[in-house]
Amino acid sequence: MIEAITKTDFNFPNQKSVYHGKVRDVYYIGEKLLVMVASDRISAFDVVLPEGIPYKGQILNQIASKFLDATSDIVPNWKMATPDPMVTAGHYCDAFPVEMIIRGYLTGSSWRTYKNGAREICGVPVAEGLREHERFPEPIITPTTKAVEGHDEDISKEEIIAQGLVSPDDYAKLENYTKELFKRGSEIAAEKGLILVDTKYEFGKVGDQIYLIDEIHTPDSSRYFYADKYEERFAKGEQQKQLSKEFVREWLMENGFQGDKGQKVPEMTDEIVTMISNRYIELYEQVTGEKFVKSSANKVLKRIENNINNFLETI
Repeated sequence: MIEAITKTDFNFPNQKSVYHGKVRDVYYIGEKLLVMVASDRISAFDVVLPEGIPYKGQILNQIASKFLDATSDIVPNWKMATPDPMVTAGHYCDAFPVEMIIRGYLTGSSWRTYKNGAREICGVPVAEGLREHERFPEPIITPTTKAVEGHDEDISKEEIIAQGLVSPDDYAKLENYTKELFKRGSEIAAEKGLILVDTKYEFGKVGDQIYLIDEIHTPDSSRYFYADKYEERFAKGEQQKQLSKEFVREWLMENGFQGDKGQKVPEMTDEIVTMISNRYIELYEQVTGEKFVKSSANKVLKRIENNINNFLETI
């Protein structure tokens, strides 16, 4: 079994601090630079699972890097360079404390909420009589707060503005960027025979300039359906074939885990870990239209450290 990278503990020149998130480790260099390592950790229901997934960090980092480049004409983004297959380096931004989730279809958590009787999601009215995986007439934005620990919470646009989390002017810009990015992502997905179902974006500021930050359009932040059988499956009331992390959530739910107190994560056997890794590789190849090239599995932490140090010497 290839070793998964689940922990980093580097110390770079001029490093101010490090933040270990659920999946990414963020190193703050000086006042204006951050280096983000996409680990092989995997989370679901806001819980980090006990086993890492080989190549997941590389897959997420490389997909995000491609999409950041493909959307930089819509909104500036934080990326400066990708010094390693698992690393992106870029501008430090003051992050807005909300995640902008946009949904084109009634699926996943939105369907679970709807099925339980709700006809409003994050303050957005949703029509009666919809079915699972049904396309919304127009994509809806359903923001969440960004929790440092525990669950992100649904929140409405009105609550965000009332609580002073984002100014009305900035929120209008975030909404517009979110719609434009989703439109671009959907167009790119369609070229690959996919439907971009829903996704999330995060934004920050440097001075008065808004930047797109973190990652975009990866299987951790997005859900994709295969387009060719969508209508047929929907007409029959069948589940859609999808490329996303939802299959991990479904496996956990089938085994009695939804992140609730007292629940135990089911055993992640080598077979399960390999299956998840292969699904991530499949998604990379489908989303990018390119063959996935596995990076060297030899002394990965040393490689990452050397590549970051080489990058830092150039700036």
